[in-house]
Amino acid sequence: MTTTEARRKNPMAPALPDLTPAGELALLARMLHREGYDDHLAGHITYKQPDGTFLVNPFGLTWDEVRASDVMRMDADGNPLDGPWTITPAITLHLELHRARHDVGVAVHNHPRWGTIFADLGRAPGVYDQTSAMVAGEVAVYADYEGPVDQAANAKAAVVALGDASLALLQNHGVLVVARDIAQAHMRAVTLEWRCRQAWHVEAVGGGRPLPPEVHERFGRVFDTVNFPGLFEAMARRELRDDPSILD
Repeated sequence: MTTTEARRKNPMAPALPDLTPAGELALLARMLHREGYDDHLAGHITYKQPDGTFLVNPFGLTWDEVRASDVMRMDADGNPLDGPWTITPAITLHLELHRARHDVGVAVHNHPRWGTIFADLGRAPGVYDQTSAMVAGEVAVYADYEGPVDQAANAKAAVVALGDASLALLQNHGVLVVARDIAQAHMRAVTLEWRCRQAWHVEAVGGGRPLPPEVHERFGRVFDTVNFPGLFEAMARRELRDDPSILD
């Protein structure tokens, strides 16, 4: 059997169990916590559903303890519809975002370690390696911090600054990532944190040679239509090996 024939015949890796939307969100929270999206109780994920409602992680649970049964459901105005816990008052940012960007299926906000450094600096990190280039386009910067995004005016201003970008840094605050689905949200959030970490280290040792913008753009655009093959599934299997109860 040739290598090409083997690729056509053999699966890439073991399949995941069937995932409910709540299970997908719980896995995303666990996976991103491992990547540094771990600022205590901060951060929220919204996942738009076909009926116009949204799944959201509960306010009082850290991202590394969320299970499918903990996930809340709310309407487009942030009113809770189902779930055992509470929804963060800071969900205003997501409400304004989804009203303005109907293309967004998943939105992630948190204060990850490296992304928040560049948010505090108020500038986008350079692209110094291939993994940093997996998201095309500019990183938007919301340069004004006038209070938390649970205030409607501040939330609307952050959404305007995002524009049609998929990644944003919120000055003196954190990051905002948007995507069409859970797997793309994972890849984009991981890429942003990787990019910020690598750029910090490269600059700390005196600077490096960034990728040409056209190379970055061409490479990153591939993943606008096709998610990185197997990435979400591999990271999900790792979480399920560590804690099979995530999907409960």
